[in-house]
Amino acid sequence: MNIGILGSGDVAKSLAQGFLQQGHAVMLGTRDIHKLSEWQRTYDKAKLGNVAATAQFGEVLVLAVKGTAAAAVLRDAGNANLKGKIVIDTTNPLADKPPVNGVLQFFTDMNLALMEKLQAEFPDVRFVKAFNSVGSARMVQPKYTDGTPTMFICGNDDSAKQTVSKLVQALGWEVADMGKAEAARAIEPLCMLWCILGFKDNEWTHAFKLLRK
Repeated sequence: MNIGILGSGDVAKSLAQGFLQQGHAVMLGTRDIHKLSEWQRTYDKAKLGNVAATAQFGEVLVLAVKGTAAAAVLRDAGNANLKGKIVIDTTNPLADKPPVNGVLQFFTDMNLALMEKLQAEFPDVRFVKAFNSVGSARMVQPKYTDGTPTMFICGNDDSAKQTVSKLVQALGWEVADMGKAEAARAIEPLCMLWCILGFKDNEWTHAFKLLRK
């Protein structure tokens, strides 16, 4: 399928590479395509464009930007280009403040996730939270001696979650569906927990695993 990735950072590039390996057509959307020129020399099958063109291109979209920029990027994409689309929301509501004893600060509170705010502003978009609780280096085909790691997802549209689950599984993950958009209140802070170990031990390759009886 056509996958449009809104963003140009490490998360965007890592997922683009993974989706290209799976045979999807990929386009990255950014306000400055020149900063992806060197990357595209290696991944020349990927298309580059502005945010609106990328949103129009994608059957499924990936929102891979800073949480503080998420709403603005979606506005740039345009409601007409977003309407009815699945948007994989990888963002976290990280405040522009330093961590406190390794604990990141959010600009949201525990009773309203960033994805909920985005869903309220863009009601015609089918948001699915995913890829927010692991580093970009292990997003694609992660290998661990203790088994396959778990990607926690949530969203209001069941068919959208089914599509996203297949994409996530193809990239080497098992999927745990946590329910509706409100579950993002718990999933987004997994980023905070993930980063504590990174700051504490300078170890940034770990992932979460859900164990069931």
